[in-house]
Amino acid sequence: MATVVGLAFVFLFMFPISSHVRALSSNYYDHTCPHLESIVANAVKKAISNDKTVPAALLRMHFHDCFIRGCDASVLLNSKGNNKAEKDGPPNISLHAFYVIDEAKKALEASCPGIVSCADILALAARDAVALSGGPTWDVPKGRKDGRISLATETRQLPAPTFNISQLQQNFAQRGLSTEDLVALSGGHTLGFSHCSSFQNRIHNFNATLDVDPTMQPSFAARLRSVCPAHNQIKNAGSPLDSTNLVFDNAYYKLLLQGKSIFSSDQALLTTPKTKALVSKFASSQKAFEKAFVDSMIKMSSLTGGQEIRRDCRVVR
Repeated sequence: MATVVGLAFVFLFMFPISSHVRALSSNYYDHTCPHLESIVANAVKKAISNDKTVPAALLRMHFHDCFIRGCDASVLLNSKGNNKAEKDGPPNISLHAFYVIDEAKKALEASCPGIVSCADILALAARDAVALSGGPTWDVPKGRKDGRISLATETRQLPAPTFNISQLQQNFAQRGLSTEDLVALSGGHTLGFSHCSSFQNRIHNFNATLDVDPTMQPSFAARLRSVCPAHNQIKNAGSPLDSTNLVFDNAYYKLLLQGKSIFSSDQALLTTPKTKALVSKFASSQKAFEKAFVDSMIKMSSLTGGQEIRRDCRVVR
């Protein structure tokens, strides 16, 4: 999923990460850094005012952080010398808006130096990105620590958007996340944009007898084929992940039921009775989707793995 620009939520497997090993608390910084949440929110608001793709970028960044080594801000670290960091692994090349975390960290270091972890800043920024896009807000449990290890090679374990439902369910189960978490967190695809290469498999040479995935609505598939021809040479060509890709809503699920999903891994959610029933539930009720999404975000963001508080989110001292 290297080419998904905004948010292509990807699912990690086969790499052990710490799960719920550190007690997090929503009031963790109440006495040590009381203005934390407003400082982070201001940095996110300022960035969004200049770039409407920032919410999708921050949400995707948080997912990618948590799915490798837990939510430890390892995705923020720069490559150094012979060590190529996660952010330079193929699936992460299109991550952007790191500067938002840098700006929040700079302000926090001025207000309460050495107190707030980069991992907590990213978790808060992802929440704010959702809320500022018209989605729900929630209390973010805090107290994560920052990790010291970031390896591009580990991003190989981020699967392609071609995964089937059993592969997706297995990935989540290995992290203590349920089938409902899978379907709810996939709703993060309500924000963002994908380059052609991440869904080319569905619109060209689908299999030996069909050029296009037959589960795609024909006119929708035709539109994608016009934007992304078989031998596309336009670097930034692609498609929004849903019809309201700057607004956090349940349009993703409605479009999925209409045969208008972008990734094979989205379509996979319709291939079992349980996951299809959840898609239908969230398509018919934004309230039900938002509640499930919040619960699953809190659960996912509680996967911890770091050891320290970084003073510079991009560098290990």
